Amino acid sequence: MKIETLIDQINKKKSFLCVGLDTDLEKIPNHLLKEEDPIFSFNKAIIDATQEFCVAYKPNIAFYEAYGLNGWKSLEKTVNYLNLNYPEQFTIADAKRGDIGNTSTRYAKAFFEELAFDSITIAPYMGRDSVEPFLEFTDKHTILLALTSNQGAFDFQTKKVNEKELYKEVLSVSKSYKNSENLMYVVGATKAEYLRDIREIIPDSFLLVPGVGAQGGSLQEVCNYGLNSNVGLLVNSSRGIIYASTEEDFAYKAALKAKEMQIQMAEELKKLY
Repeated sequence: MKIETLIDQINKKKSFLCVGLDTDLEKIPNHLLKEEDPIFSFNKAIIDATQEFCVAYKPNIAFYEAYGLNGWKSLEKTVNYLNLNYPEQFTIADAKRGDIGNTSTRYAKAFFEELAFDSITIAPYMGRDSVEPFLEFTDKHTILLALTSNQGAFDFQTKKVNEKELYKEVLSVSKSYKNSENLMYVVGATKAEYLRDIREIIPDSFLLVPGVGAQGGSLQEVCNYGLNSNVGLLVNSSRGIIYASTEEDFAYKAALKAKEMQIQMAEELKKLY
């Protein structure tokens, strides 16, 4: 998907919401466990109920790999369902891959060609030759982990290298990568105060922002520091939406939560125009 299509959807829906499909058999409503494919049944209901309020979906791949071949089939059915029925939705494989040479190329083929995702999250620790194989797919997007929302982020990401925080070095160096215009970046909502400095380095790039809602991040703070002229944000919510209810009304309750966030986002977007 071209970035212009994503921007068009954001403006059309007045939303930059990404719904995280972190589907766990231990958390989905019990009545779905009787289905032939409970994970896909859950995902399909969530997608149908929330698609008018969001512009992207992000399956966390670990929640599918945990169930072996059956989980992988559920993932494939989910992304195929999205691409067939809601092709305007931006799809993110939250896989956090990152290896060198042919290995990265194979990861890229798996998620971009076999599963037909629009984008994938990548850990940049191994450097240029672990990222550029993904960037060779010029109709796709590579989302680098820059500054994450977890507690351990301070172990390395904010340490200084040559008087510059490591996450800033990641941002700066990545701009020199081939096809770097197809890069996006993960910046956790719980680190919203860092967004001002981040925007000085990458003013035009899209940021994928997890951590709003269940992890305590503030949408208003993220928007205050992170919005740019093209919006430039995808704010992800997973648990706060998909597990809004564990009863038979789960999809309806998820839609209400998604709509609530969309309304808040529409208010923030008014400040841009």
